[in-house]
Amino acid sequence: MHFDAALVRKYDQFGPRYTSYPTALQFSTHFDARCGADTLSVSNRADAPPISLYIHVPFCESPCFYCGCNKVITRDRERAWVYLAHLYLEIQAQAALLSKDRIVTQLHLGGGTPTYLSDTQLADLMRVLRQNFNMRTDGRQEYSIEIDPRTVSADRLSVLASLGFNRISLGVQDLDLAVQSAINRVQPPETTFNLIDRARSLAIHSVSIDLIYGLPLQTLCSFSQTLDRIIEARPDRIAAYSYAHLPHAFKAQRQIRLEDLPTPEVKLALLEMTVEKLTAAGYVYVGMDHFALPHDELVQAQLNSTLQRNFQGYSTHAHCDLIGLGVSAISGFDRAYSQNHKSVGAYQRSVALGGFATERGVYLTDDDCVRRTVIQAIMCASRVNYSEIESRHKVRFVDYFQRELKQLEPLAYDGLVVLSPQALEVTGTGRLLLRSVAMIFDAYMHIKSTETAQPRFSRTV
Repeated sequence: MHFDAALVRKYDQFGPRYTSYPTALQFSTHFDARCGADTLSVSNRADAPPISLYIHVPFCESPCFYCGCNKVITRDRERAWVYLAHLYLEIQAQAALLSKDRIVTQLHLGGGTPTYLSDTQLADLMRVLRQNFNMRTDGRQEYSIEIDPRTVSADRLSVLASLGFNRISLGVQDLDLAVQSAINRVQPPETTFNLIDRARSLAIHSVSIDLIYGLPLQTLCSFSQTLDRIIEARPDRIAAYSYAHLPHAFKAQRQIRLEDLPTPEVKLALLEMTVEKLTAAGYVYVGMDHFALPHDELVQAQLNSTLQRNFQGYSTHAHCDLIGLGVSAISGFDRAYSQNHKSVGAYQRSVALGGFATERGVYLTDDDCVRRTVIQAIMCASRVNYSEIESRHKVRFVDYFQRELKQLEPLAYDGLVVLSPQALEVTGTGRLLLRSVAMIFDAYMHIKSTETAQPRFSRTV
């Protein structure tokens, strides 16, 4: 992969992260709880795929100023018990509509801070899941949990492993104390590294570290030191996200002083340094901020064409139905997406009425499905084989995407893509700009917006 700063600058724009297509902007409130239940029932076809469960735990004790997640800041632990009681109602309602032979092969707890829940609460949640779903237990399951290292000791990590979690994601962002103070997340490095060491002595198969470049007070020197120490710890995966400063959308970000943010030039240099250091250290650039060691399942999934993007980012199982549980959680099926209510109060009221909390969603058209396949191929494989699209969707690629192929010509001239009669291939230079390539195939990007002038998406770099 070649880093070309001039081209990255040229094609840096506001655009979706393509965790779904269509994106959440196309979700409608006409898709309600009844539609959500019907979609789940219809998914039980003869060749129904396995299940991937996502559970959203929204609670945090204190705000991290950079965060754009759906969260509730509270120290009132009783709120978690009330939330779990409603979550169990949703679990029971969803499981009742699923065929009992459909196995849950993936589970992911995200947040918020899932480890805000006590060990007792987490154990109770796993008990309810096992009572209601056909949870895989043959050693090939992937049960992951996002961890705030400030909330988990080495002993507590042992408890998580005993509950069945065999993958962990540690939020780090930056090891520099000045940066940590500026984002209200002071986290001693030893806290993180002790957990990594402990994980290796347990039945935890994969350790992932989350970093963010572009944070306030971040410099090339300070972030270089963070990268060096993380590389030395050798986690299986590293996600290096670009900080998206959207204070109009996320209230906590208003605590960050604009003058403390790196300039666009410095932020670009931070990205270049990150790519160079991680790849030089043996990490494979999977795509869209994600790096992994060659043995990791993400890399192997990319090699065998089973990598996909969903609402948790990159995933190793391309053919699972995704069931999202909890406030704001999104479910994804072959021909529909649905999302739960975004406020805890509305979510709990909806679940109490009938077990489902769907607030909005979308049914996919035939055109959506064609474009989703193309965008997934760009984001996951950096290559679109025209014959595969034609065979799957019964279209002639060069005719169907005549306008898009014309729009790709400047990108081909700049060396971001290679166009041939058989395929579209993203080059090593273009792989940092996958979102900009994918946007060309997004039919909704061409629709004039009548909404506010505020950006609807983060920048692509």
